[in-house]
Amino acid sequence: MMLTLVYALLALAVLIALLGIANTLTLAIHERTRELGLLRAVGQTRSQLRAMVRWESVLVAAFGTAGGLVLGAFLGWVLVKSSEGASDTAFAFAVPPARLAVVALVGLAAGALAGLRPARRAGRLDVLRAVAAE
Repeated sequence: MMLTLVYALLALAVLIALLGIANTLTLAIHERTRELGLLRAVGQTRSQLRAMVRWESVLVAAFGTAGGLVLGAFLGWVLVKSSEGASDTAFAFAVPPARLAVVALVGLAAGALAGLRPARRAGRLDVLRAVAAE
């Protein structure tokens, strides 16, 4: 039951992170309008621009997921080590690689999902207005 609660909290944290990634990318696209317009003016296609924004989203999600996995494993190890002498039951620290791989893949897929809307917005930029933007 406790593990289910932890996974529910993890899902909530992922949802909040997705909103943060999408918001950050939307602001970045707004701030980099001229840069994106210049990329389009020198020959980048709409699909290449959308792919660039999606990959940026996946990279942000990958760094967040990797940091969370490392920090979570470390804190789990600290919790097990600190509770070794406190009770009669013996705890053993074990890293479940299959579950961690699933969490990592879900984090990357969620990052790609968070980048869809900002990428679509970046692809719709008018080249001339974007280049003229200040």
